Amino acid sequence: MNLLTVTIFLAGLVSLLHADTPANCTYEDVVGEWVFSVGPGMNDNTLDCSDYDISGSVSNITLQLYHPADVSDRDGNVGFWTMVYNQGFEVVINDKKYFAFSMYKKISEKNYTSICDETLPGWSHDTLGRDWACYVGMKVTPGRKKAAEAKPSEAVLSQKLSISESYVKAINKVQSSWTAELYPELNLYTVAEVVARAGGFSSGQPKGAKPAEITEELLDLVSALPESFDWRHTDQGMNFVPDVRNQGHCGSCFAFASMGMLESRLRIQTQNQVNVVFSPQDIIGCSEYSQGCEGGFPYVTAGKYAEDFGVVEEHCFPYLGKDSKCITSHNCTRFYATDYYYVGGYYGACNAALMQLELVRNGPFSIAFEVYKDFLTYKSGIYHHVFTNESDTLTGGEFDPFELVNHGVLVVGYGRDIETGEPYWIIENSWGEMWGEDGFFRIRRGTDECSCESAAVASTPIVP
Repeated sequence: MNLLTVTIFLAGLVSLLHADTPANCTYEDVVGEWVFSVGPGMNDNTLDCSDYDISGSVSNITLQLYHPADVSDRDGNVGFWTMVYNQGFEVVINDKKYFAFSMYKKISEKNYTSICDETLPGWSHDTLGRDWACYVGMKVTPGRKKAAEAKPSEAVLSQKLSISESYVKAINKVQSSWTAELYPELNLYTVAEVVARAGGFSSGQPKGAKPAEITEELLDLVSALPESFDWRHTDQGMNFVPDVRNQGHCGSCFAFASMGMLESRLRIQTQNQVNVVFSPQDIIGCSEYSQGCEGGFPYVTAGKYAEDFGVVEEHCFPYLGKDSKCITSHNCTRFYATDYYYVGGYYGACNAALMQLELVRNGPFSIAFEVYKDFLTYKSGIYHHVFTNESDTLTGGEFDPFELVNHGVLVVGYGRDIETGEPYWIIENSWGEMWGEDGFFRIRRGTDECSCESAAVASTPIVP
């Protein structure tokens, strides 16, 4: 499905405890004419824009955001822009980058209004990461102001997860592609704790950006690729994939997927000579581009944050599994990345063929997909979402936090089942080695199963 002909609906993560910002703005809300009010420049990346006052602006820049990813100013200069899910957008034009989250306002304890024709204070800098300034964006043509879905109550969040033996048996009875197993420890978790492992609640939007159309040219390129490929088992007899880790109850899947991608790609670029483990806690505690244990996105983690600030090794800021202050030592070496992008070029241009090409040519990358209740029971095989007579909800009520949730993971390979011919992706999760296939899982490939082929993200680490 082509971005030129459809609306992009963005599946953000909005919740009471584990989510990103409550903003819920679609592609169509953002496309159009904007004025960016920019403050004084000549600052470095320590600039704090959280309290930026638009009255302190020294210049106004008028930009037109077009379908699908073009932008121009009044002088005829052109550039690039992309949504970052439903949370905000980034513009690159005239050797400058502008990134901000969309505006929202709190209406009550559990309700927020998304204001899609304004941004929160954001950050501007040149493409070399210098000359920082704060800015605020205002859309010339007013956009939607809409109420976000009401957040679940504390009573719902505090309930224990309920996965029964009968539910697991029902999954295994209705299909043979994958095997479910009852993990007893899951029923010790509350709803809030399990949702955090998946990344957060949905924003109430329809599913995420649909995969772009696969052209004949793309099919020709993919036909030249190996029938199967796995960065854990390459022709050189080398493993370029980092060890499986466990994120715990913190909504930090995006950070683990992002750091795993950078680690893998550094190994590939250096033939395993640079073999480091990066710190997700540095992202959680230090990045203004994400919301710590309340979530974030690889585009601004493995990409923008790694380019603007760099990432550090695990020993510099060991993983705590909870929100924390930024205590990374200035003496720690920072590793940088560049050329961050959505596979396909912008949010909404991704598809399975492009993902195969990206994987073989450049290495593992992060994706987001929708976690349903049955996925928690995955033990082995090629996963697809299974509907049983038992409710897919966590509580048996109307509230289903897993229906539209995005979970960040790392794609490391692909293949096809020898007996059935079913194609699949090989993916590293961050729920520990005791879950799934030693911490990995396989999922259907080529059908956008659980939206797994809609928003892949990649970036290029810089070899130190």
